[in-house]
Amino acid sequence: MTVPVLTNDQARRLFLARHGLMDPPSGKATGAALAGLIDSLGFVQVDSVNTFARAHDLILWSRRQSYRPESLRWINDRARATFEHWTHDASIIPMAFYPLWRMRFERDRERLHGKWKDWHGAGFHPEIDRVLNQVAEQGPCCSADMEDDRPEKSTGWWDWKPSKVALEYLWRSGDLAVTKRVGFRKFYDLSERVIPADTRAVQLSDDEIIEQACVAAMDRLGFATSGELAAFFALIRPEHAKQWVAGALAERRLTEVDITGADGQRKRAFMWVKDLETLAELPAPSSRVRVLSPFDPALRERKRAERLFGFHYRIEIFVPAPRRRYGYYVFPVLEGTRLIGRIDMARDNGVLHVRAFWPETGVRMGSGRVERLRAELERAARFATGGALDFAEDWLRGPLS
Repeated sequence: MTVPVLTNDQARRLFLARHGLMDPPSGKATGAALAGLIDSLGFVQVDSVNTFARAHDLILWSRRQSYRPESLRWINDRARATFEHWTHDASIIPMAFYPLWRMRFERDRERLHGKWKDWHGAGFHPEIDRVLNQVAEQGPCCSADMEDDRPEKSTGWWDWKPSKVALEYLWRSGDLAVTKRVGFRKFYDLSERVIPADTRAVQLSDDEIIEQACVAAMDRLGFATSGELAAFFALIRPEHAKQWVAGALAERRLTEVDITGADGQRKRAFMWVKDLETLAELPAPSSRVRVLSPFDPALRERKRAERLFGFHYRIEIFVPAPRRRYGYYVFPVLEGTRLIGRIDMARDNGVLHVRAFWPETGVRMGSGRVERLRAELERAARFATGGALDFAEDWLRGPLS
């Protein structure tokens, strides 16, 4: 049987639509509306780098430009519509997915127990008990609230003090939960005091977790390989995703498709049969220009971004400056369904300084496109600094070959 083929345009439109980047970045970004946005994405990565805006704030702002950071703190720290834990990195996750994390808790408990016990020796178990008892008796704690000494020798875990290791272990294994952040510092409390009781009461089998994790990933990616399904939440193993795909194909829920990349090459993937039947209903691309986070979920998988958009991207943090093609930390810029370049900008003393924009090869920076880019940067400045914006004299650069 002939395998259906998605053109590169169809694949981009489907993928970006599932990531909330085809709709206008308007609408409410508080309360239930913000929780719904996070649910549609599946998770929002949390990161401490704050040259322009923190990753989680920029991810949400690029989709709803009425968004303000305090709204995320409210739905996470007070309304408990989300929780913070680990996917491929620390992330804000819809509370409805919490029961799926049992599999992650059990795996991390086993994996980290051996590692951290080796690093901290025989005192590991007493330290775990001491920290857990302190949180139970005194309420929410951060690492600074714990009184202990740093390790006598390098541990391989950034020389964390034992109580910090214990807090992290108890969080990663599900005994503790992040109840709030102050600045970027995590405060931990007993999971039973953070996670709603009805959520904690949900007990899922391994098979149910695999089913729900794969369905959620496929819904949010539009099309995927089994490996991409497993990597989406980083909850289940690749072999679990392979088995699930085989079953869903047999049940005719999924179908094989060939996805056409930016270079014309095709890659086999899977998608819902129902989605294949509605490709004609995909929204048309707009000319809207958006600044994205380097950790945007649409770009997190760098190989997929390059395959789908022809956009080679990495954060040039650990590359010595003379060898960097671009700046230390540059932001991808999306126009419609095309990644048109990357921009180097940072907030300093209440001003957003635009240092350089490099268009991608083949992207012409005519007056209309430059005007749209400037309009987005003005919106970004209002979000980051209240409106103060400054351009370097040579900010508009040519593409690098």
